[in-house]
Amino acid sequence: MSVLILTSAAGVTQEMVARVRHAADLPAARRLGPGGVDFAATPEALLAAREALEEFPVDVNLLPRLNRRKRLLIADMDSTIITVECIDEIADMLGVKPQVASITEAAMRGELDFEQALTERVALLKGLPSSTLQQVFDERVTLSPGAATMVQTMRSNGALAVLVSGGFTFFSERVAAAAGFDRHRANVLMIEDGALSGMVAAPILGRQAKLDMLRSTVAEIGITSDEALAVGDGANDLAMLSAAGIGVAYKAKPVVAEQADAQLDHSDLTGVLYLQGYTESDFVSV
Repeated sequence: MSVLILTSAAGVTQEMVARVRHAADLPAARRLGPGGVDFAATPEALLAAREALEEFPVDVNLLPRLNRRKRLLIADMDSTIITVECIDEIADMLGVKPQVASITEAAMRGELDFEQALTERVALLKGLPSSTLQQVFDERVTLSPGAATMVQTMRSNGALAVLVSGGFTFFSERVAAAAGFDRHRANVLMIEDGALSGMVAAPILGRQAKLDMLRSTVAEIGITSDEALAVGDGANDLAMLSAAGIGVAYKAKPVVAEQADAQLDHSDLTGVLYLQGYTESDFVSV
């Protein structure tokens, strides 16, 4: 048996619930919180439910009923745990954001090799005073809604939380602290004479490194990859999402959403908790 989950940052209404029950002939829903409900369902219910709710701002996902709560959270940073792409915001300080952002967008859609795209973008940042990085963090970086609650709730229930980013350690260190992650890993921007050198330290952390991080962490803590949940938005997250027990595409590029186990387009990151069967009373708010 599977579980059909409805999630929405705007709230899951009784009208939505009624439409799904009628369309898919489902039993009564279990209310998880204002933004989430679930139903016992068969796989056939997914299409009927999505068709019934296509005009509503709600995410409809189907997951296995057993072992929903995961023991490892591994999350992308830029445009997932935070609302921006840090490299684009750094570029804005130099007046080259359009050039950098276009490369970022293509890389996240999977149209460019991530490592090459990162090298090209970082080269455009050469000469920027390193002190500007703190300004970017202070003025531009904001946690995505529900991020800290997701991390802290899973940690309070025994999960390890790892932030793994194709971005930069300057930001991942601060974001990990703000959201409550146990660990973080990212790329290192090279600095010479107080300014960005236009280079990133090798090896570059990209798609394969994210997958390797998931594999090494599950082995270290003695679980299987089925007990991991991964969340991300870009093409460089795909291998990590595919390897996890639940791979969640959060406000993701189409190539990612099509291949993930669950899609969250209308939910904040507390939707990740609802997917695992947590109720609002379980949430740890910070």
